[in-house]
Amino acid sequence: MLATNEYLTYDPLLRHARDPGDPMTLAFASAIEMARSSSRLPGMDGFGLDLAEFGALLDAYFPGARSAYLPSAARAALVDAKVSRGLDEFDDLAALLLSYRRDDRRETRWLAYAVTACSMGEDHLWQDLGLPSRQSLSDLLATHFPDLYARNTGGMRWKKFFYKQLCERNGAFVCRSPSCADCSEYAVCFGPEEEGAWQPTRR
Repeated sequence: MLATNEYLTYDPLLRHARDPGDPMTLAFASAIEMARSSSRLPGMDGFGLDLAEFGALLDAYFPGARSAYLPSAARAALVDAKVSRGLDEFDDLAALLLSYRRDDRRETRWLAYAVTACSMGEDHLWQDLGLPSRQSLSDLLATHFPDLYARNTGGMRWKKFFYKQLCERNGAFVCRSPSCADCSEYAVCFGPEEEGAWQPTRR
């Protein structure tokens, strides 16, 4: 795991963090960056949270960051409108995670949205969440979404697993193989996730 001063060199938001090495903090920081940079999350500055919740999250995890990270008053109405309208893929995945959350604490709700936002990224989910390993992600999911975690009995990559759950929930089975073991795309869903190949790139 990176030392505290190493975290601060690649994510300026973490300069405000109460605990820059905490996995929840890393997940929230990464979701905020994803929402600010990804074309798949247009106008979703708070990664799906309304502005009141987003402000509360900043105050709780990144005190002093409000002025730099909360949208200006001119954008506030637009951002909340984007959140209320939503994006189908984002909304469906957030609803899946929320339906499996262990409790109703606000931090658990925020984490569901953070995981959803980072699922829109291009790397392995643990990487897009800024976590040090897949195990760190699995630990978060086991703690906050234990029943969903328990369903991934085969060790499928988490993004693939989430979308498989959505397919099954909606009755749209896009996989044609009788089982994962017989599928020609098995390595795509279950292949190793090389931790050593990834390095932080944010500045």
